[in-house]
Amino acid sequence: MDLLDIARWQFGITTVYHFLMVPLTIGLAILVAGMQTAWYRTGNERYLKMTKFWGKLMMVNFAMGVVTGIVQEFQFGMAWSEYSRFVGDVFGAPLAMEGIVAFFVESVFLGLWIFGWDRLSKRVHLACAWAFSLATVASAYFILAANSWMQHPVGVEMVDGEPRLSSIWAVLTNNTLLAAFPHTIFGCFAVAGTFVLGIAAWKVWKRDRQGMPHDEDRRVWHKSMRVGAWVALFSFVGLAISGDIQGKLMFEQQPLKMASAEALCHTEQPASFSVFAYGDVSRPDCESVKSITVPFMLSYLAHGDFSTEVKGVQQLQGEYAEKYGTHYPDDPRLGELAGERIEYQPNLPVTYWGFRFMIGFGAVSALAALGALWFTRGGRFPRGRLWGPLALASIATPFLANVFGWIFTEMGRQPFVVAPNPNPSGVDGVWMYTAQAVSSGVSPGEMMTSLIALTSVYGVLLVVEVFLMVRYARGGFESVMPHKSSDDDSGSGGSGSDDVLSFAY
Repeated sequence: MDLLDIARWQFGITTVYHFLMVPLTIGLAILVAGMQTAWYRTGNERYLKMTKFWGKLMMVNFAMGVVTGIVQEFQFGMAWSEYSRFVGDVFGAPLAMEGIVAFFVESVFLGLWIFGWDRLSKRVHLACAWAFSLATVASAYFILAANSWMQHPVGVEMVDGEPRLSSIWAVLTNNTLLAAFPHTIFGCFAVAGTFVLGIAAWKVWKRDRQGMPHDEDRRVWHKSMRVGAWVALFSFVGLAISGDIQGKLMFEQQPLKMASAEALCHTEQPASFSVFAYGDVSRPDCESVKSITVPFMLSYLAHGDFSTEVKGVQQLQGEYAEKYGTHYPDDPRLGELAGERIEYQPNLPVTYWGFRFMIGFGAVSALAALGALWFTRGGRFPRGRLWGPLALASIATPFLANVFGWIFTEMGRQPFVVAPNPNPSGVDGVWMYTAQAVSSGVSPGEMMTSLIALTSVYGVLLVVEVFLMVRYARGGFESVMPHKSSDDDSGSGGSGSDDVLSFAY
């Protein structure tokens, strides 16, 4: 493997790992704030138990997310320094805004929320919960602003061959961002809702298997199941709507990515949607590829009608070559790719199957939520030996949908790290090949050493997170609620200092 391949593997592994934590933190933060609001408004201890239990799991995940996310900041300078030089004037602004929100607003209000249970008034403490949770959403917005600029550069002008920021407002209102942001946030809610549903269902199933009484805690777990299921189902509807909007925009801005997602090698009018393809999808001529299709559907998904032409990979490959060149520049910094022919077509198997796995795992998550709502209607509890483990296994489905969605989005942009604009809404002439972005002063051996080291450390962190999540999930509500002393006749049930320490650690 050459330097470019190793650098891409390194950033891909660390980014996918980090993004396992991000959607759960964002989604759970909002859910926990909502649960605390319900407790504040009703005074019902059921919602207090839910707030503290799910909040504890959220904090474990948040801590791991911070640790794994910091590494990416260093990678921009160490592994992708040429990229940082090229886009730094633009990229730095939204990343700085995200840093301010993440490291100041999130950390301050999360700290106040953790240690303020018996020190702040209920109203102020609730305000801290919402400040922290909304800050996580704002943080995601600024990160997506930076990523969306890579997908569709706006708000810049070229000076001496490099983009210079001319309008931060254009960057923060990029139509690519406005489509990607709600889709990402709905994905976060899908992860959090299924997470709550899966663990709550497992706890109920476990209690039933052990013959435990149908007490108040069982009813609280039932309530958590319903909340998680409704959130997951609502999120899937939002994902379908926002995904359709985002897909239509991608057909305009990155048509080659979407043609590859359909293995549409030849232009069609009208175009059929490929449900399943078999054969050698990696061949651009598609001679051996057979598809099970839905007639006219791709034309509708692309342009909103059933008769519009959709360009295929072969035609688009020629258009890209004519506009952006047939060969890489003869630049020694490109290594083996210097002067070589450019393949504008992304990896078809990755984009095609990544797109379908994203949709498929999301649909499984929605079905799990729908099933949970049906079997728990009217206060009922599911029966059977397998429903608990199946609900627990369903937790993985929205995580996988998110991962495959991001792999599709980023791999489909190749061979560009900053995609060009065939669309007039962007700034023409701004693009950068991924091969040009990697650091030139780093050897393949050094990059491989860091790849192995980071992957090993992240593997250990994954074991730690799973251990902590399982441990605290098994503890249930008893591990987060204050314990009454046998000689305590007050029966206050309030949160004392012991509870604060238990909740924090």
